[in-house]
Parts: sequence; structure tokens; C-alpha cells
Amino acid sequence: MTIEELLIYGKQHIHKDHAKILLAELIGKNPLELLNHLEEKVTKEQEEIYKKEILELKDGKPLQYILGNVNFYGLSFNIDDRVLIPRFETEELVENTINYINKYFNHPIDLIDLGCGSGVIGLTIEKKVNTNSVDLVDISKGALEVTKINHDKLNSKANIIESDFFSSITKQYDVIISNPPYIKTNEEIQTIVKNNEPHLALYAGIDGLDCYKKILERIEDHCKERCLIAFEIGSNQKEDILNLISKYLPNTKVIVKKDLSERDRMVFIFKNLE
Repeated sequence: MTIEELLIYGKQHIHKDHAKILLAELIGKNPLELLNHLEEKVTKEQEEIYKKEILELKDGKPLQYILGNVNFYGLSFNIDDRVLIPRFETEELVENTINYINKYFNHPIDLIDLGCGSGVIGLTIEKKVNTNSVDLVDISKGALEVTKINHDKLNSKANIIESDFFSSITKQYDVIISNPPYIKTNEEIQTIVKNNEPHLALYAGIDGLDCYKKILERIEDHCKERCLIAFEIGSNQKEDILNLISKYLPNTKVIVKKDLSERDRMVFIFKNLE
């Protein structure tokens, strides 16, 4: 078959833009250039893979899992259904954290990414700021296997640690960052998310706060004298998170930031940084 014939097949089943993206990725071309190659033949193997991927997408598998990679903050990361698909809000968390690190620290930092998933947060920050050490922590063996792929792909020097948040950690850090599970067990979420993404990385108890409690009840032991703590949170969790912070980290400055959709999605805690 030709590229044009495959595109026609794809557009019969899924959105034309997705059909282009899948085919361009498969044959190693820019989606914008496909129209210049319509008469080119594809191999039988490429044809079979493409048709399989089209039907997977039609049946509700996320495009990112089919492609096997995402762009996050300008870097390419491998992902699959062992880890969450990174969201724009998490890029905002990373951008704000990088800005705060550059503002408050004039030395190489020790950083920990709790519940690292694919490693996008910790590995991105490692690439963008001056670090002494980066620890990537997750309880999921499968997630850490994906982390290792991205670690090697980016020539990272980070440590990969299997741990239930701080349970196996003894160090103290300049920066502690986490995008933990925060969905309530009975909360309604998008079907495509519920049916495809790992529930271990989504749900956090009846109030969605289990992971924040686990982290905050032990966080004091892992903060250096001066420490920045950054969390991604659910859009309706601001007051609950602030109450937990006041319980476990009293007398610290706290800033809640909105995402581009004007929802409260990031919390930054400043210990002795002002």
C-alpha cells in the first residue's frame, strides 16, 4: 500500500490528525511532510502495525501509549501503561519549581521526586538546574522499569529507588517534589483514564489525601534546614492540603498556584527560604 492509501484507511476510523500522527511516527517522517510522500510504498509490516494501532486507538487506547513516547518540557520520554501519561499541569509544576530553585539556591541541590512514575519530573529538573543528587522514588516496579529507560535515554546520573514514598529513604533534601495519586476512590473520572492508566498512580483513598498524609507525616525528617517542597494537587483539594501542611509543617510559607485553566493545582512550601 502507499502512504496515501494508508491515510485514507486511517481517516475512515479515527480523526484525520491522529491518523497522520500515527503514520508519521511509524515511518519516521514529520506529519507535516506526509503530503509530499503520498505515492511512496510502505512495507507489509508497517501496514499491519498501522492498521493494528488505528483499531487500538478506535477502541479507546490513549494515543500516547500507542506512540510510546511523549514530549515533556522539551524532552522526549518513553511511556506505556505502567505509568501515567504526563499532563500539562505537571509541566507547570516543573516550570515553577525550576524558577524557585534558581531563585533560592546558589549551590548544587539534592532533590527527591516521590512517586516518580516515568521519571519526567525529576529527570527534567536534573537537566535544567545544577544538581548534586537526584533520587527517583516509586513503589511500582513496573513504573521504575520505565523510569530506567528514560534515565538511560537522557544519560542521567539519578538514583532509582523502590520505596513507598519515604519508607526506605534516610537522606535530607533541598527540594522535595511530588505529583502523587490524589483521586478519591469513588470519584468519577474520564473513561479513557480509568480504563487505561494505572490505578495505583491515580487513587488515594476515600478523600484523595492518603499520599499527601504519608509524605507530610515524615517530611520534616527529610528536609534540610532550607528546603523547597512542591506538590501537584487536585483542583478541589486546596483547603485540605493547607490544613495538612499547617499540621506537619507549621510556621512555613505556603503559596498555592493556579494552572493555565485557573484551577488551584500547585502548592509550594518554603522552609527558611525567605
